Amino acid sequence: MDNRVDVLVLGIGNVLWADEGFGVRAVEALHAGWAFPAGVRLMDGGTLGLNLFDDIATARHVLVFDAIDYALPGGTLRLLRGAEVPAWGANKISPHQTGFNDVLALAQLRGSAPEKITAIGVQPVELNDFGGSLRPAVKERLPEAVSLAVAELAAWGYPGTPRPEGAIVEPLNATSLAIDAYEAGRPSADNACRIGDPRVLESSPRKQGD
Repeated sequence: MDNRVDVLVLGIGNVLWADEGFGVRAVEALHAGWAFPAGVRLMDGGTLGLNLFDDIATARHVLVFDAIDYALPGGTLRLLRGAEVPAWGANKISPHQTGFNDVLALAQLRGSAPEKITAIGVQPVELNDFGGSLRPAVKERLPEAVSLAVAELAAWGYPGTPRPEGAIVEPLNATSLAIDAYEAGRPSADNACRIGDPRVLESSPRKQGD
């Protein structure tokens, strides 16, 4: 029996590492501003990696938001379709990034790859800022990324409807991770290390013979 869903809109990345969280923030913004027909599922994929396989393999169409690295100016948006997407996914921008290309390759091998796939990505400005949020050049591209996604979904036959201003929407993830709460709750640089615990980062003297 065919149990595939129509459309999966997926935001992937790690919101704890600055611009690496772009994909999650983009799908959140899409969800907050637009409603879609039945059969369109919006999902915060975080850093689930291969655990996303079932979701992707059971979707006819997939649209994914993420950070990309094409050595472009920070904040540059790219829209990729079809065969361009696995090639982009092979370029991991950091150790925290999910192996999205591995998921696509596995789906292809099992004969369950999406019929259509589109990626909307942004060139990050900063990644190595633990607890940081999107940099301004990246954050300001969220509305454009959302518009691109709305247009792509409409072209696939799934037009969105703008939500009324002030509409209350069930969040995709924990309320404490919403971008406004996340940014407001961050301690100052004096009270929180931005790149990691210096006791861990500091190189220890090597013993004789090591």
